Amino acid sequence: MPSIYIETYGCQMNVADTELLLGHLGQHGYRRAGSPADADVILLNTCAIREHAEDRVFGRLGELARHKVRHPAVQLGIAGCMAQHVRERLLEKIPFVDFVVGPDEYRHLPEVLGSAIGDPLVAVQLDRTETYADIVPQRERGVRAWVTVMRGCDKFCTFCIVPYVRGRERSLPADAVLEQVRMLAADSYREVVYLGQTVNAYRSGTVDFAALLRQTQAIDGIERIRFTSPHPIDMTESLIAVMASCSKVCPQLHLPLQSGSDRMLAKMERGHTVAEYRSLVDRLRRAIPGIALTTDIIVGFPGEEEADFAATCALVREIGYDSAFMFKYSARSGTKAAKWPETVAEEEKGRRLQAIIAVQEAQSAAINRALIGSTTAVLIEGPARRRDGWHAGKSPQFKTVVFPANGTRIGDLVQARITGATAHTLIAEVEESKSSRFEQFKS
Repeated sequence: MPSIYIETYGCQMNVADTELLLGHLGQHGYRRAGSPADADVILLNTCAIREHAEDRVFGRLGELARHKVRHPAVQLGIAGCMAQHVRERLLEKIPFVDFVVGPDEYRHLPEVLGSAIGDPLVAVQLDRTETYADIVPQRERGVRAWVTVMRGCDKFCTFCIVPYVRGRERSLPADAVLEQVRMLAADSYREVVYLGQTVNAYRSGTVDFAALLRQTQAIDGIERIRFTSPHPIDMTESLIAVMASCSKVCPQLHLPLQSGSDRMLAKMERGHTVAEYRSLVDRLRRAIPGIALTTDIIVGFPGEEEADFAATCALVREIGYDSAFMFKYSARSGTKAAKWPETVAEEEKGRRLQAIIAVQEAQSAAINRALIGSTTAVLIEGPARRRDGWHAGKSPQFKTVVFPANGTRIGDLVQARITGATAHTLIAEVEESKSSRFEQFKS
C-alpha cells in the first residue's frame, strides 16, 4: 500500500479536513505514514487566514525540498485554504510541488496522485454542492470527535478570506450528521464538537442548528456536545433555549467579537453593533448561568484609532471573557479590506496586541482563581503535559483541569475539586467517578 503523511496547519476545520482526507485516501488504498521519511506522498493541509500561517508553510516547504531532492519519487502537495488562495505564488515560489488541491477538490485527490507526473497539477475549483457527507473520516483515537456540519461562509466580513477559499455556505444533510454521531458513540467517543465557519447558520431542510443539537441530545453514549464557531447574528432565541435545556450541550460558547468599537464593526461588516452584542451576552448569561465565553479580537484594523482600541479593551473587561484569541490585523489579498491603506504601524499593532493580551490574561486568571474550592465534572483526555503521573481533561466550560491520576483512566468522567488555578489551567483533586468508563474505549 502507498503511504501518505499529512501535516496540518490552522484551525480545527483543517484538522477535521485532514481526518476526511485520511478516510477518503484510506478507501483508495493509502495507509497513514508516521513521518515524512516513511511516506510516498507528503501533503501539507494549509491555512490562509493570517500571513503568519502562510509563512510557516513556505518555510516548511523549503525544508521538504531537501527531502525531495534526496527522494525524487516522493510526491509533495499542498491542500486546503492556502492552496486555494495563493496557488500561483505557490507554484512560482515552490516549483518542485507536484500538486495543489483546494478544499472542494479532496474527492479527486486519489486521481490527482495517480497523475501527478511532470508539470504540477492544480485542482482548485470551488463547488457549491460539495459537502463530503458520504466520506467517513479517519480520526485519531480519543474522547472527542470533530464533526463538520457545514462548509463555506456567506458573511463576507471585510477582513476575512474564508468565503473566497472555502466557498459559499452549504450544510450536510441532518441524517448524515446524526448517523456519523451514532457511529462515534458506538466507537466509544464521548464528546462531539460540531464545526462550521459560521456553524449556527446550519440548515438542512427544516432542521436548523437548534434542532440539530436537540436531535443529537437524544443519541445514547454521547456525554457532551459542543460547537464552534458561531456568528453572533445567527444566535437565535431557539438556539439559546436549546443550550439552556439540553443537558449534554456544554455551557461554553466561543462568540467572536473582533472589535468593541461600532465604527470598526461597521467597517468589518460584522452585521451587529456593540449594543446588540452586549444584549446577546446578557440573554446568554440569563438563560445559561455559569456559561464560559471566549472570543476573537483583531487589533490594528485599517482606520482603528486609539479610541476604538480603548473601546475594545473596555468591552473585554466588561464582558469578562474566560479566554480569547487575539491577533494583529493581517491583510489578506482578495478581501475588501486588503484594498484599504494600512493606518496602524506594525509597532503600534504590537503594542496594542500586548496591551489587550495583558487585560485578558489578568481576567482569565481572576476568573479561574474564583473557581478554587468548587467541584466540576472532568472528562479525562490523557496525560497532563507537564506533570508525570497526572491526568488532564476538560470541564463542561472547556477549561483544562489537571490532577493526580490515582487510578483514573482516559475516558473516565470524574468529579474534581479545584485546589489551584492559573490563567490557563485548573489544578484539582479527584473526588469520585461520576459515570463508568466505556469498557471498549481504546487510548
